[in-house]
Amino acid sequence: MMRLYWIPENRKDALSMEWLSWELLIWPGWVLAVLLVIIGLAGTILPILPGVPIVLLGLVLMAWLDGFVHVGWGTLLWLAFLTVLSVLIDFIATAEGARRFGAGRYAILGATLGLLVGLFFGIIGILLGPFVGAVLGHMAGKANLDDSLRAGFGASIGVVVGTVAGAAIGAIMVVWFALAWWL
Repeated sequence: MMRLYWIPENRKDALSMEWLSWELLIWPGWVLAVLLVIIGLAGTILPILPGVPIVLLGLVLMAWLDGFVHVGWGTLLWLAFLTVLSVLIDFIATAEGARRFGAGRYAILGATLGLLVGLFFGIIGILLGPFVGAVLGHMAGKANLDDSLRAGFGASIGVVVGTVAGAAIGAIMVVWFALAWWL
């Protein structure tokens, strides 16, 4: 095993600090990696956190701690692709949900901006942000209140779809990593 020394190994005097080795640093690294995956999976359901990217960070840390022996770069590149796909789906689902319920260009833009602003206000902001943004955007496009509320409802449905898709992709990533590790 590789050892991390502050002073070269050939100097075996009292100042060598042999107690500071790679073995002592690896366990906190594994704890951090597992915590990142757990927090990331929670973040896919609670959209306060960027869940799937945090899952990817934890999985990359696990692979690095193992020296990329069990999980290689090919698997990690596919997991990175899934991460990008998850982020795209999250934003597209909100806009598409609004569009499917009759929202115009301004409502879709409002829903997207509402989601971005809502990220700063926790779960309530994430759920209400796209709704309010779509309603305001749709009304700015000279629509009536009923149509605007329908567009806001569609945007909220899109957020739920994006959240479910993100949770599914996060779970797929963990299973894919585990299969690559053990097979």
